[in-house]
Amino acid sequence: MWYVYIARCNDGTLYTGITTNTQRREREHNLDNARGAKSLRNKRPVQIVYHERFITRGKATKRERAIKNWGRAYKLKLIEKSKGFTL
Repeated sequence: MWYVYIARCNDGTLYTGITTNTQRREREHNLDNARGAKSLRNKRPVQIVYHERFITRGKATKRERAIKNWGRAYKLKLIEKSKGFTL
């Protein structure tokens, strides 16, 4: 199973990625190791605030690309909608 996720960084920015394990990935981003994204090293801690599940990596990658092309406001609406809130 593959997941597309959006992480909220300490500075309020949003990061989108894919993984097979969201909990492990969040730990990797927050630890000082080579597995976390380099772009997030100065933005710790990060918290995964949204995820979607996909059967194949290809489908997850396609969705990741789509979300990365969205503006911040649209991503925030997606996150809030997943929590049952409306903006």
